[in-house]
Amino acid sequence: MLATFVLFGGLIAIIVAMMVGGWQVALPLGAAVLLAVIVLAFRDRHGMSPAQRLAVRLGWWRTRRLGSHLYRSGPLGRVPWGTAQLPGLAAASRLSEHTDSYGRPFGLLYVPATGHYTIVISTEPDGAALVDTGDVDQWVAQWGVWLAALGDEPGLVGASVTVESAPDSGYRLRHEVSSNLDPNAPAIAQAMLREVAETWPLGSATIRAWVALTFTASPRPGGRRRSADDMGRELAARVPGLTQLLSATGAGICRPVSAKSLCEVVRVAYDPPAERLLDQARDAGEEHDLRWSDVGPSAAQAGWDYYRHDGSVSVSWSMTSAPRGVVQSSVLARLIGPHAGIARKRVTMLYRPVDPGTAARLVEADKRNADVRASGARPSARAAVDKRIADIVAVEEAAGAGLVNFGMILTATVEDGPELETRIQDAKAAIDNLTATARLTLRPVYGSQDSAFAAALPLGLILPAHLSMPTFVREAAR
Repeated sequence: MLATFVLFGGLIAIIVAMMVGGWQVALPLGAAVLLAVIVLAFRDRHGMSPAQRLAVRLGWWRTRRLGSHLYRSGPLGRVPWGTAQLPGLAAASRLSEHTDSYGRPFGLLYVPATGHYTIVISTEPDGAALVDTGDVDQWVAQWGVWLAALGDEPGLVGASVTVESAPDSGYRLRHEVSSNLDPNAPAIAQAMLREVAETWPLGSATIRAWVALTFTASPRPGGRRRSADDMGRELAARVPGLTQLLSATGAGICRPVSAKSLCEVVRVAYDPPAERLLDQARDAGEEHDLRWSDVGPSAAQAGWDYYRHDGSVSVSWSMTSAPRGVVQSSVLARLIGPHAGIARKRVTMLYRPVDPGTAARLVEADKRNADVRASGARPSARAAVDKRIADIVAVEEAAGAGLVNFGMILTATVEDGPELETRIQDAKAAIDNLTATARLTLRPVYGSQDSAFAAALPLGLILPAHLSMPTFVREAAR
């Protein structure tokens, strides 16, 4: 839209220039208008125009000039309060704990900059191994129902699903075996269980998943922001229903994450070696006393295409193109599963429900665009498929179905040290192979690796709400 306005406005300006100053004035103005249209309209395979790439470069130059890419915390750091506070988008966040109607504690994360509250739900997905196709189809259908129900949740502005694969330290398995071992069992059975607890974790991986739901603090535009206590009382009655619906999607046992558990998750994300210490303390029957002000990194540095934090280096990618054509339920199986070339991998799906009025306009615009692409003399097969899909979506939206914006952020983390560059290149090559199997198009988040890292965590950060450019300007520049 922005390129179209520039083109028509430029043509009017050229006509006026010809009437006033002749060709000597109109020709340079026409060249400037043509250059502006090229900069705004032409895009690469990721949908980025030259103007957008230039804006990213200028923003990165400003970040380095101000030193905003560096972070030092703790007693010897730059922050005046001497704690390991989270950097970047989550720096001002505050965490409180409440209890739902089932008596389960849940953490409530508040981001003052956007006025959003987030609750995190821990899941234990069973996976599709040895599961009948009918059960998988039922899970997929229930997942669609759950996503559609997000649009009816009062005050909900976004949701995210985070799946993390990481090396297994083995302490949890040994604790489980030792706490359930029967002293009266046969000696050979006890020896076998102890051997399994000692040898099984070697080289194995653990997969964990979380669902973050983000609500607005204002019940209506311009209304008074509700406090954490008010939101805690309101969400306490809604959390059981949300977890019950989520369990029917194949997510397994779903429970809200307490404030202490959320502190542990974020601490391990910024300092992966801390996971072994936490598991070791849990195995010894000790409880950690992490506070929200202590879960951030002691040192972090954002690069153009990497993020260094507490002895680890992470690289984040964002999805620029979703899988085309028919999408099977197993399309992301290899992408979210463990990989030998990546020590720690985090895949986060981001969802933002679209209000019914905007959804109707988007669906009709997509339908018109698909009709135009398929109306040529020899339309391509993909144009014909897009037209059929656009027609189906338009019919379903007219019948009352909802619309959801979605995206993906993928983060790969490797340990710092000798041969770091080799490990990073191996991780990038592995991600390229995995995205090919998932039929995705991913692009490194150049110049914003620290923000992408935070957005991939189960914190419920709504990225468009943190941007300074208005939404309608961003949409017009697409």
